[in-house]
Amino acid sequence: MPPVARMLTRSGTAGAPERSDASRNRELLLRTARRLVDELGVAALSMDVLAAEAGLGKGTVFRRFGSRAGLFTALLDEYERDFQAACLSGPAPLGPGADPVDRLIAFGHERLRFTAERGHLLREANARPTTVNPASGFSRLHLRVLLQALDAGGDAEVLAYQLHAALEVPLHFHLDGHLDGVAPLTAERFAAGWTDLVLRVARR
Repeated sequence: MPPVARMLTRSGTAGAPERSDASRNRELLLRTARRLVDELGVAALSMDVLAAEAGLGKGTVFRRFGSRAGLFTALLDEYERDFQAACLSGPAPLGPGADPVDRLIAFGHERLRFTAERGHLLREANARPTTVNPASGFSRLHLRVLLQALDAGGDAEVLAYQLHAALEVPLHFHLDGHLDGVAPLTAERFAAGWTDLVLRVARR
C-alpha cells in the first residue's frame, strides 16, 4: 500500500475493532455531540454535558475520546476521511490525473474551504498543542508527494511543512476579520494567496 494511502487509516480514532456495545456508545455520543454543537455551539459542549445528554457515564465519554480535544477530533473524522479519499482517488485536479501544480492549487483551495466550513470544530480539536493530529500528517505527506512530482527542487520535506503551515487553522482564527488599516482577510484572499504561493514555489 502506498504511504499516502496508509495515512487515510490513521485519521481520527481508527484502530482495533470495537465491541458492538462500545461501537453503539461511540455512535450515540457522536450523534449527541453533533446535535449539541448545532443547537448550542462548540463552547457549550463539555464532557459532562455530553454524558448527561447521551445518558451515559462521564467515564464512558472519557474512555471513548480521552479529552474534549479528542472528542472534536472524532467529530471531524468522517469529514477528514472524505477529504483524504478525494485527494487519493477523487476526480482531478484534487485527485490524480492533473498536473502537480494544479493539484497543489486544488489541494490548498479545498483545504481552505474545509477550514472555513469546519473551523469551529478544528479549533477545538487543536486546543491542546501536544495533541497529535493525524490529518496534519496526511496533509504534509501529500504535499511532499506533489512537490516531488513537480520536481520543484529544494528540500521537499521542509517545503511541505512550510506550505502546510500556510493552511494551518491558527492562520484563520488569529487573522480572520481584519487588522487595523488592513482590508479584511477573506477566504477569497487566502485562496488567491495560496495560488500565488504555489506558483512561486513552482517557479511559474
